[in-house]
Amino acid sequence: MPVFTTLFALMLFLSTGLKVFLDLRQISYVGHHRSKVPSAFQQAIDLQSHQKAADYAIAKTRLNLVQHLYDGLILVFLTFGGGLLWIDEHVHVLLKDLTGSTAFILCVFLLLAMLDLPFEVYRIFGIEKKFGFNHMTPGLFVRDTLLHALVGLALGLPLLMTILWIMQTYPNHWWIAAWLVFIGFNLIVLALYPTFIAPLFNHFQPLSDDSLKNRINALLEKCGFKVNGLFVMDGSTRSSHGNAYFTGLGKSRRIVFFDTLFKQLEPDEVLAVLAHELGHYKLHHVHKRIALMFIVSFLGLWLLAKLMTHTWFFTGLYLPVPGNAEALILFLIAGPIFLFPFTPIGSWYSRRHEYDADAYATRQIKPDKLVNSLVKLFKDNASTLTPDPLFSLFYDSHPGAQARISRLREAESNT
Repeated sequence: MPVFTTLFALMLFLSTGLKVFLDLRQISYVGHHRSKVPSAFQQAIDLQSHQKAADYAIAKTRLNLVQHLYDGLILVFLTFGGGLLWIDEHVHVLLKDLTGSTAFILCVFLLLAMLDLPFEVYRIFGIEKKFGFNHMTPGLFVRDTLLHALVGLALGLPLLMTILWIMQTYPNHWWIAAWLVFIGFNLIVLALYPTFIAPLFNHFQPLSDDSLKNRINALLEKCGFKVNGLFVMDGSTRSSHGNAYFTGLGKSRRIVFFDTLFKQLEPDEVLAVLAHELGHYKLHHVHKRIALMFIVSFLGLWLLAKLMTHTWFFTGLYLPVPGNAEALILFLIAGPIFLFPFTPIGSWYSRRHEYDADAYATRQIKPDKLVNSLVKLFKDNASTLTPDPLFSLFYDSHPGAQARISRLREAESNT
């Protein structure tokens, strides 16, 4: 067996095994701590809510466990089973050159999306419905799915064809030009998303509560932050989960609140959540993450340019057709397998930003308001208070509830 084939098979086995191991730990740990509310939350969260959160976390993790095994089998089928080669051969019988290369990649993406669809359906109409969070109808789900596909095609197809054309036209240094195109594409999408893309999926209304609006504007002025409007999104048409976020770049920046958030939190607590989100912007977390994405994409495209000059990269994954489209697909399939062990680094980096944003928020509002808002959101969104530490280390982009609240209460005692 070729060396690269052996290495990929080993990494696929190890990464899938590690994912399953982490899932089993999470299920066991959350179940073991299901019968008692952590002491720090006993006054705010009742046992029934705690058990609901535990059962919700276990149900989601069980589905993830099955999907991890399923995804591993799909990768085996596409590579060792000759699935990619079969698609490639049949597409290029009908289409040639750039059109054929584009069609090959689109067919693989379509296949993967269709194979993932049953899990998404069960996640929404099984788990989310069982725990009382789903408000989406089958008709709305079909509409969203088709609309996502159309928007993805409208945005992604020109990008894909441009990159394939660059690879074909500039075979020696294509990756530099492709990287610049990738940067430009992402910046344009970030700028256009609030006003042109997001309204395709949700309705946005200007915030009508004048009292809350005035308080928000006062907080924004205090923080030296300008936005292009305060909006409320009809999140309740799909889910009862609450949230708030910033979106857009430059003059297109806006603040968006889920309508469900106002049912969960008091005005002071809404301001606390907003202060946290402001912290991400004022501390340049958004720009740092965008810059990091561009750095990683630069290194990824450079690595792909090196790999595609070696025939073992293609033959090792059972796609012995050294082409640009084939190289892109193999890289997108193999890359996550080799990168998975580094997942904790990204999670740690994100959690550090969350702590920093919390600290910023406590300098703008009273820490107890942020504590109250977080506890309510943990309860209403059924976020488990007792995740497995190793599972959390790998996956959680936000600190655990107990560690986060502990820091905030320490900050409260110091004020």
